[in-house]
Amino acid sequence: MTAKNKPTTKQANKPKHVVDVVCSKDDNRADAVAQILTRPEVHAAVTIQQWESLHDVNALAKTLSLQIDDVNNGNMKRPEAMLLAQAHTLDQLFNTLAQRAHRRETVSSCETHLRLAFKAQNQCRTTLETLSNIKNPPVIFAKQANISNGHQQVNNGTPAPVTHAKEIKNQQNELLEQTHGERLDTRATSEAIGIDTKLATVE
Repeated sequence: MTAKNKPTTKQANKPKHVVDVVCSKDDNRADAVAQILTRPEVHAAVTIQQWESLHDVNALAKTLSLQIDDVNNGNMKRPEAMLLAQAHTLDQLFNTLAQRAHRRETVSSCETHLRLAFKAQNQCRTTLETLSNIKNPPVIFAKQANISNGHQQVNNGTPAPVTHAKEIKNQQNELLEQTHGERLDTRATSEAIGIDTKLATVE
């Protein structure tokens, strides 16, 4: 290791679980800490480091950030490899638990191991199904509106039944107005009738 790459004493003694927060003097430190700790790759790095303390949390976060960038750019090779590796691991768990269940002497212990084995088998199936959907996305068939007769309006609600009752009623009203002086509106004013002048005055 050259002197240029040699870490300082402070860096060498720094615990591997401590997350680095870089901020300038003008930045609010609380905001900088919040922005770092809420990043998904930092969360994942802290969790991984808790299970495997040999890893440095900041190196993990940096690597995870690069992998996230690859996925955002459309490179799905690593997620696909991860799912396949997990499927193999779950399959191994299924077989191990099934074999242990066979060696159990009590029914309850055998049942417990078989139940765990079937859970691992189901997770293996789900993982492979997810991988299959990534490699071959399902095709969705959507119904298209018929626009051959011009513009049509599509309503999401339940359409009201189409009837011609109103049209027929209007036609009947027009016919009654034109024949025999009949009206549907009883409040309509009737036609005036002339007065017989001979009976106008009675003495």
